[in-house]
Amino acid sequence: MRIIVALGGNALLRRGQPMTAENQRENVRIAAKALAPITEGNQLVISHGNGPQVGLLALQSAAYEEVEAYPLDVLGAQTEGMIGYMIEQELGNLLPIEVPFATILTMVEVDPEDPAFQNPTKPIGPIYNHEDAKLLETEKGWVMKPDGEYWRRVVPSPEPHRIFEMRPIHWLLEKGTIVICAGGGGIPTIFNSEGNLEGVEVVIDKDRASSLLAFELEADLLIMATDADGVYLNWGTDSAEKISITTPDEIEKHEFEAGSMGPKVEAACDFVRRTGQRAVIGSLADLPAMVAGNAGTQFVIEQ
Repeated sequence: MRIIVALGGNALLRRGQPMTAENQRENVRIAAKALAPITEGNQLVISHGNGPQVGLLALQSAAYEEVEAYPLDVLGAQTEGMIGYMIEQELGNLLPIEVPFATILTMVEVDPEDPAFQNPTKPIGPIYNHEDAKLLETEKGWVMKPDGEYWRRVVPSPEPHRIFEMRPIHWLLEKGTIVICAGGGGIPTIFNSEGNLEGVEVVIDKDRASSLLAFELEADLLIMATDADGVYLNWGTDSAEKISITTPDEIEKHEFEAGSMGPKVEAACDFVRRTGQRAVIGSLADLPAMVAGNAGTQFVIEQ
């Protein structure tokens, strides 16, 4: 079975946790232990979020005032390499030495006319209290929006249209390689007025990019692993109710938050509709059970 697993940025760095290399390494180690059991007999492609990591690098870059801050596409490329390196190493420590790995820096095309440019929704970086968030809005010109009881910086999150590295990803899978790609939704790029490819200041949602990746790879299963054990109705209330199995038509009767579960639900529905295959949203700890169809929120074409 060909499986695409999208690791949430918060699955790799816990909410509110100090963004140290040691903490990220430990969380990747936990992710690797969940991933290892599903590698046997399957082709595995791993994508991942990078919101906290890109936000941290943006802060570090902005603090060095001798040069202009590095743009988000460059920071995205840096995080793809950093997180891919950690996943390769930690998962490699658990699997036979002959299992090959490859991390692919993945450029993804977006439309410069996408309406998302006018409505930033994608959270990146650490959490702030309201006072600090307002100060950063004034000092840095960032857009800040609520994230639970805290605030985070948000940037535009346009739809992904093309993954440029599909051919080498196919080649690697055919050779039995575990591929790590489309990290953070991929490196955001557009074609400029002269027809040249260049980076752009956005963060592509990694679940939407993973859905496109899974479609292009003709995957049998798309898993979006997060810090929740599934999709809930009335999340955060006493009447919260987990959805165990659903279809795109059923779940689209409900609304989900644009900055968190909404894109995951959209990505799952899109993949299931386009392929007739299965998608799952759930906890990283339940990964083997999600593959077996016994955990998370299972998305199917019909019940």
